[in-house]
Amino acid sequence: MSEDIKEIIDELAARYNVPEFVANDPVQFARRYDDQRDIEIASFLISIISWGRRAMILRDGERLLQILGNRPYDFVMCGDIDAISDDNIHRTFFGRHLRYALRGLRDIYRRHGSLEAFAAHIGADKAEAPAWELAKAINAVLDNANNACPAPLSGPSRCLPDKADSSALKRLNMALRWLVRDDGIVDMGVWSLLKPSQLYIPLDVHSGNSARALGLLTRRANDRRATEELTSVLRRYRPDDPVIYDFALFGAGEAGEKLEWQFATNQAQ
Repeated sequence: MSEDIKEIIDELAARYNVPEFVANDPVQFARRYDDQRDIEIASFLISIISWGRRAMILRDGERLLQILGNRPYDFVMCGDIDAISDDNIHRTFFGRHLRYALRGLRDIYRRHGSLEAFAAHIGADKAEAPAWELAKAINAVLDNANNACPAPLSGPSRCLPDKADSSALKRLNMALRWLVRDDGIVDMGVWSLLKPSQLYIPLDVHSGNSARALGLLTRRANDRRATEELTSVLRRYRPDDPVIYDFALFGAGEAGEKLEWQFATNQAQ
């Protein structure tokens, strides 16, 4: 475990894990709400469309919440899901995909009252990898709810990967970071079921490139094995809160910081 790398990523985490980060990040949508159920639903739905250019994600996140009347929980429980048009919402995510997600969420909230209670019901807190356990369970509920409707969705759902076991689950791991981490800066920490120590890094191209530049990750693919490899390394630095380093790795990667040069400079000193 290199103290030089720890110094770099600690400094980067402190630089990016600041209140100002919220204004340009999709976490801002869930932070608009006080009710845990609104926060959960906004976190799940906004994380689903969190891929591509940041400006487009923020624009389309506004569009998605407007479809729900900016009241996610009320819409999930009582809204007219079938009346949602098939207009485009974000890139390859259309109204039919939102209807698919909402049908499953309605079933979860009617049966369990919250996404956290559903996670407890399926034993996510006891699982070695909670995000993957939760993804499989959510996929099953969404699929069952969709198949029971008069016009079920055909084709990919665009919500969660069908083959969740091998996926990095970047977007779900990001939503769980929002819901579980509780340092009071960017993430909201409204769940008590899981501990920050149980989370996995939301691995994407930016965090993956940063991690490889610093020698924290050797696997080339951004898949589940890479997520597990990187998180296990980050747990050596912060066993209680490894995904605080998502701010460091993602923030530096998106900003294009030359971490290889920075690391080499530190090593030479």
